[in-house]
Amino acid sequence: MKILFTFFFFSFLLSSTIIAQELEDEKIPKRIYTTKKLKEVPVIDGDVSDKAWEVVEWSSDFTEKDPDEGTPPTYQTMFKVMYDAKYLYIALRAFDEEPELIQQRLSRRDGFAGDRINVIIDSYHDKRTAFVFTTTAAGVKGEEFASQNGNNWDDSWNPIWYTDAKVDDKGWTAEMKIPFSQLRFGKDTEQIWGFNVNRTIFRLQERSLWQRIPNNQAGFISEAGELHGLKNLIAQKQLEIQPFTVLQYDKYPPEAGNPFRTGSDFKVNAGLDAKIGITNDLTLDLTVNPDFGQVEADPGAIALDGFQIFFREQRPFFVENSNIFDYEFANGSDNLFYSRRIGRNPHRNANLAFGEYANEPQNSRILGAAKFSGKTRDGWSIGVLESVTGNEFAEIRQVDGETREEIVEPLTNYFVTRVQKDFNERNSFIGGIFTATNRNLNGDFNELHKAAYSGGLDFQHNWNNRDYYIDGNIIMSHVLGSTEAITRTQTTLRHNFQRVDATHVSVDPNKTSLTGTGGRLEMGKNGGGNWRFNGGVIWRSPELELNDVGFLRRTDEIIQFGNLRYLWQVPTDVYRNINVRFEQNSFYDFQGNLNQVGFEVQGNVNWINNWSTEIGYGKDTNLYDNFFLRGGPRFRGPNRGFAYLFLNSDNSRMFSFTLGYSNRHSQENVTTRDRFVIRTNYQPFDAFSMSLNIEYANLYDATQYVTQTAFNDEARYVLGNIQNQTLTTTLRLNYSFTPNISLQFYGQPFISNGRFTDLNYVINPVGKSINDRISIYDTNQITTQNDNYLIDENRDGITDYSFSNPDFSFVQLQTNLVARWEYIPGSELFFVWARGSVGNVNPINDLVDSVSNQVFNEPANDTFLIKATYRFAR
Repeated sequence: MKILFTFFFFSFLLSSTIIAQELEDEKIPKRIYTTKKLKEVPVIDGDVSDKAWEVVEWSSDFTEKDPDEGTPPTYQTMFKVMYDAKYLYIALRAFDEEPELIQQRLSRRDGFAGDRINVIIDSYHDKRTAFVFTTTAAGVKGEEFASQNGNNWDDSWNPIWYTDAKVDDKGWTAEMKIPFSQLRFGKDTEQIWGFNVNRTIFRLQERSLWQRIPNNQAGFISEAGELHGLKNLIAQKQLEIQPFTVLQYDKYPPEAGNPFRTGSDFKVNAGLDAKIGITNDLTLDLTVNPDFGQVEADPGAIALDGFQIFFREQRPFFVENSNIFDYEFANGSDNLFYSRRIGRNPHRNANLAFGEYANEPQNSRILGAAKFSGKTRDGWSIGVLESVTGNEFAEIRQVDGETREEIVEPLTNYFVTRVQKDFNERNSFIGGIFTATNRNLNGDFNELHKAAYSGGLDFQHNWNNRDYYIDGNIIMSHVLGSTEAITRTQTTLRHNFQRVDATHVSVDPNKTSLTGTGGRLEMGKNGGGNWRFNGGVIWRSPELELNDVGFLRRTDEIIQFGNLRYLWQVPTDVYRNINVRFEQNSFYDFQGNLNQVGFEVQGNVNWINNWSTEIGYGKDTNLYDNFFLRGGPRFRGPNRGFAYLFLNSDNSRMFSFTLGYSNRHSQENVTTRDRFVIRTNYQPFDAFSMSLNIEYANLYDATQYVTQTAFNDEARYVLGNIQNQTLTTTLRLNYSFTPNISLQFYGQPFISNGRFTDLNYVINPVGKSINDRISIYDTNQITTQNDNYLIDENRDGITDYSFSNPDFSFVQLQTNLVARWEYIPGSELFFVWARGSVGNVNPINDLVDSVSNQVFNEPANDTFLIKATYRFAR
């Protein structure tokens, strides 16, 4: 009840603050462009003087969007649109009185660098989604699928289409040829599509739109103009088949006596991807035996809190159209569908006897996967995904020379379906999701769930010209398995049912299922005037479990939150725009405990010279953590504050940079953390760019968790004063020979070093002071032996318990060199060299020396790969 009262009081306070200042927003009339059917087919070479274009008129009168919304742009833009039975044709003229300053930056597809024009086509005319086609002044193409009314832009969509561009003495021109098979539209005799054109003058950091959209207007796709005149279009069903072949050679340090680690391996793989248009609205994507060898490696990371780290999906099949299946139901990364669960590393390692060796799979092999997705004319958005991973076996060489197999991962089926329905003139939607994971355990794998299901309902309603909104969702999960599997789930870090001080949860060793809920309810103001606000509540019940095919970091949490923003949107002689935000939140658990109250103030300023500054300060008070002791009682933390400052230079320049600093500090100096960020980007000429990012963090925490043990039949939670230094350096080099031929290098050395002093144990987990909560071992209580700590807590000369030295120093090197050639639209050839190594070094060594040794001296694993694809399209 306290939570709901706080939520509604805060929402009322925000609303009453806003009402007095709002004026009636300016209503912008919709612009209409009427196209015609062509008489001749133009040559797509970037030259818009072709006579074929004379059948239609130019349209112009663009309006500046950034920085000075509502004013004429520095240079105008014009376009024409015409069509035939299979294609939509677009001609573009971007005027510029200084053509020698036009930024013709070469990049890979979807690089979105330099001067460019985006054509935004809402062919569904649902006012929430759009297909976006981009051409740069260098002729580089890019595509995005925009959803959530312009709040989500997905550049993983890669349709087949044609474009080219040229620079002349008036500026630059471009032509586009877009197959109707790549778009989705209804069966009306005369189509009406949402349509807009966006131009970016890169050196000025200026954007202009054909259809003006004021900055105080909520929504983007919904506010587009309209394209009329498309008559008697016949839907072109998409059919694309793309077989691929992969040759891979691995070289690595040989391991003496291990028949599976001889120093090198060679393998050949082949598979098939397909895209089939079931109807003009709905598409079936298939992949058989997929290979993702060209995908960049994950960045290095260390989780000192014990929770799972979220890594973004990078595999093309799962990235493309991933927005359809997205269901972020709370805050952070929690989601009912986390595609990286499919093809994950096996749950088990081989069980080896002394002298045995094993060849263990690194990932579960995806036998096949299919996606059925699209959106219908009457507002239904549909997505269905089905995938199967096979039984995985470790091949074991026994001491007698014989070989046996041992299963390490069972056959698993993953199923996800997502639907949404627009209504109320596209101002509202309601939707749902259902996921299922089923494993063929075959009497084995008692530690795994046999089945896991989750489902959810979500909705959103917008009103008053989309300025105000309310949205939310509710989800439920249900997992089944043996008593061992469900007991393991109850005692994982994200659940902690074994907490001795919890009255609302406890471990039930006889359970064979677990059911939980979660959700979010939020309301706020998204547009109109200069004020924005929102407030809401999020919850995750203790029993919620999603990690079979979703991502869930923690449970047993109820969060009340509120945000208030004020925007200065009219440029002055000093700034382009300013954004100031105030945020407040409160965290509870399902026992009713208040675990945190937080406040934050943040400001963002975009200066008139295209530099920007971000600054913020926050405070967290009344801190308690149910998970800190990893199954132990609720632990009290010190009140803490944090501050940050980032400075960004003009990214349109040849050289640009970001400098950042953040600090976290607490009462009694229990914990401090300093983080320094340097990001640089250098483009000396159009074809080449490089970026170097360096991040260094230095953490001191007097209460870092070490381990749990027992003394006199009582639990002992051992902590320590850690100094954790982390250094990450990321280098990227990009050279584009043409828009279709590129060479890219990615390299990231990573090191995280942790050294402990003042080891201690918990005496009162909720004590007011740090000295009330912990007791530091004195020299009579702690000794070392063979890299272990021996503890004589009662000082009677007898070791009461022991634990290993928690010091660590983890070093990782990941590099990729990828040459890519798109030799015909949609067909590619990759040449890849990947080099990586992982090691543990002496924690007392210098960070830089440890990284240098790992990069230049330690043996590494090398992979050389050639992947060829060919796309057959109709």
